[in-house]
Amino acid sequence: MITKLNLASRPFRNRTTPYLLSLLLLGVAVAGGLLCFSQMNKAASQNEIAAGQIEQMEDEIKELKQRGESVRQQLSPEQQNLLIASHKLVANKTFGWSRLFADLEGVLPGSVSASRITVENIYLDGDRVKAELDFGVLSRDYPGVMTMISNMNNSGLFQAELRGQDRQENDSVTYTEYTLHLVYTPAYGYAPSGSGELAQSGVGGAQ
Repeated sequence: MITKLNLASRPFRNRTTPYLLSLLLLGVAVAGGLLCFSQMNKAASQNEIAAGQIEQMEDEIKELKQRGESVRQQLSPEQQNLLIASHKLVANKTFGWSRLFADLEGVLPGSVSASRITVENIYLDGDRVKAELDFGVLSRDYPGVMTMISNMNNSGLFQAELRGQDRQENDSVTYTEYTLHLVYTPAYGYAPSGSGELAQSGVGGAQ
């Protein structure tokens, strides 16, 4: 019985376990490979979709640019300049129409009425915003217009230059439209509330 217990003469060999471990490892490797292949296909598909979207967006941007260029070519030089000036005006948030109107009210005599304001240019001079305006007024009183120009040039806000005048008349009244070139420099802080020469309703002033 003792000789039968000598395992050295009959060593124990488990031939099944190594094969099972090998098959298990092979299965894990195959599953991992399939997972990686699936992720690669998914990523490739997403990249293809993104590339298609980018190409579509580029085509849309190109079409919009072409439309914008077509519209721009249809504009007159004056309209193009006005469009550029308007974009500058909108982009510059430090320039306010309400402040401009308030400052104009402060220099217009009661016998003068504003008829139009056109923005020609807006720019920075140092740290100050300045705007070039084409300004039209209506009046039957030429000295009143001269007083307005004097008020503007003495205000520190406007530089006014008379460019032209056009006499007009209808069945009831005769008046003249005066065209001025203004350089407007808004003051720091809030706009003034006006002065004793503010135009009365129905008589004159900015409209």
